[in-house]
Amino acid sequence: MQKHSIRTFLVAFLRDGALWATVLFVLASTTAIAQQANYPDRPISLIIPFAPGAGTDAMGRLLAAKLTDELKERIIVENKTGASGAIGARHVAQAAPDGYTLLLIVSPFTTTAASMSSAGYDPVQHFAPVALVATGPLVWAANINLPVANMIELISLARKSPGRVNYGSAGTGSVNHLVLELLQARAGIRITHVPYRGIAPATTDLMSGEIQIVTGTIPALLPLIKEGRVKALAVTSARRSSALPQVPSMSESGLNGFDVLNYYGIVAPAGTPLTVVNRLNATLNRIVAMPDMVERFARDAVDPTPGTPAQLAQFIASDYEAWRAMVKAQNLKIE
Repeated sequence: MQKHSIRTFLVAFLRDGALWATVLFVLASTTAIAQQANYPDRPISLIIPFAPGAGTDAMGRLLAAKLTDELKERIIVENKTGASGAIGARHVAQAAPDGYTLLLIVSPFTTTAASMSSAGYDPVQHFAPVALVATGPLVWAANINLPVANMIELISLARKSPGRVNYGSAGTGSVNHLVLELLQARAGIRITHVPYRGIAPATTDLMSGEIQIVTGTIPALLPLIKEGRVKALAVTSARRSSALPQVPSMSESGLNGFDVLNYYGIVAPAGTPLTVVNRLNATLNRIVAMPDMVERFARDAVDPTPGTPAQLAQFIASDYEAWRAMVKAQNLKIE
């Protein structure tokens, strides 16, 4: 009789315990759904992984202001700098996947992860793509005394005199550095890499003749090109840029498939609810189409690039894998 009572108690306990577990699960799910429906209901942090004052920071703050207006909730910009953007990326990868911590991504998001084993994040696995905002090429710029007028002539000179031409980058592992490595791999040439702490001092040495080549953003180099203080050889993309319509593309320079784009986008931590991602994506697509943003993109020599989270996911994966393959092919060891 006593054993029967104990068994009856255990059955009842397990049955009721399962019932309560189901009730708690339903309540938690309902709460989560309600929170997603009300998103956002508190301030959102936008992490910019580079220092204040640069072009990336300016674009991030502009997007934050637009998101604040559209979402009716404050977007707080935080600059978490260091390790070529890796510190900021790691911070967001480790944040709660609730849509309240976002990351502004630019080209080092994929190049740093592809080239540095110490980056500490995977751009494909650790993030939920939200929206691509804008894309645009870099431009190859040369010292005015270098005896070449275009990329074809630069490649010819480098083949005749390996290592003679000095190329300045924003640092080892930067997108500028990897663009050079890609050119060397594709064209079978050797150019001497000179890393700097940022592209600004490299550009100064370009004008003085200390180095002969750099790649940089079009807005940064366009005034110098117009003033005749440096000369443009090509843009790094497969097609010409509307900001430099007279400058050949890489395809026109004999390097089909060479298509390196700088980009701006937004990602969230992996696991962020799809309803939240879609809300942010729709909002950013509206922002990208605003006339003042289109005008701003034109000034920055980038094209507005609205799209779906899936399209951004494909873009990130393709860019990351291409850089990983190039780093492996060139046997680069970057730390």
